[in-house]
Amino acid sequence: MGQEEAPGQPTNKPSQAEKCPHLSLVLPAYNEASRIDLTLTKTISYLNSQPYSWELIVVDDGSSDQTVDLVEAFALEHPNIRIVSVVPNRGKGHALKKGVLQATGYYIGFMDADYKTDITCTSDALEQLDTGIPIVIGSRKLSGTQIDLKPKLYRRLGSFFFNKYIHTLLPILGHYKDTQCGFKFYTHQAAHAIFSRQIIERFMFDAEVLFLAHRLGFQVKEIPVRWSSDHDTRTKIIESIVRNTIDLIRIRKHHRHVEPFDHTPQTGD
Repeated sequence: MGQEEAPGQPTNKPSQAEKCPHLSLVLPAYNEASRIDLTLTKTISYLNSQPYSWELIVVDDGSSDQTVDLVEAFALEHPNIRIVSVVPNRGKGHALKKGVLQATGYYIGFMDADYKTDITCTSDALEQLDTGIPIVIGSRKLSGTQIDLKPKLYRRLGSFFFNKYIHTLLPILGHYKDTQCGFKFYTHQAAHAIFSRQIIERFMFDAEVLFLAHRLGFQVKEIPVRWSSDHDTRTKIIESIVRNTIDLIRIRKHHRHVEPFDHTPQTGD
C-alpha cells in the first residue's frame, strides 16, 4: 500500500499503481454452475467496453458442481480473470474476504455471482468513488431503483422484519435503507482496512462491513440499482435466525474497541 491518507480525504492509489488495475471486481461463488456463464458473459462484455483496466476475481467457495470448470474456461480466454479456491466451503463472507484481500485495484467492488444486480450499475458506483466517497453500496429501496423481478411476498416480508432485527441489534445501521444488497464498492484503502478486520464468514458479513465502516469513520453512500430476484433460496430459516443472531452479537462485541480513522489493515486471517 502507499502512504497513509489523512482521515476524510480520497484514498491514494496502491504502491506501484501503474501495474494495478483501476477496478478489481470480486465474485464469491458457491455451486453457481447454472448461472455463472451468464454472469461472466455480461460482466466481461461490460468491462471490456470500459476505458479503464480491470481484473475479475472469482472466489469458489468449495463448490461441488461445475462452477470451477466453467470459470476456468473463461479464464483461458481472458487473462485478467483470476480464480481463488476455498476448500472446504466456509461461507460467502469468508470467500469475499479472501478475494478482496488479494485484489490490487485502485477501486475494489463485489457483486453476487447469480447476477441479481446489473453490471451497468458499476458506472454509478465508480462515479461516486471518484468524488472522494470511500464506500458506495447498492440499495434496492431507494427512489430510482429498478426491480425487474420482485421476490415472492414471504421473502419481502422476511426481509422487512429481518432489517428491523438487524437495526435492533446494531442500531448504528438503522439509517441505511438496504444493508444486504450484494453490490458494494470501495477505495483500495477502505476495502483493506475493513476486510482485514472481518470475522464473520457467512451472510452477516454485510452488516459487519458496514458496522466497521462506521467505526472506522468511512463515509458510505447508497445508490439505486437495477436488480432482479431469481426466486432461488438456499436459506434454512430457523437455522439462519439462530446463526445470524449469534453473528450479530459477535460483531458488536468483537469490534467495540475499533478506533475511528485507524485505517491500517490488520494482519492474520
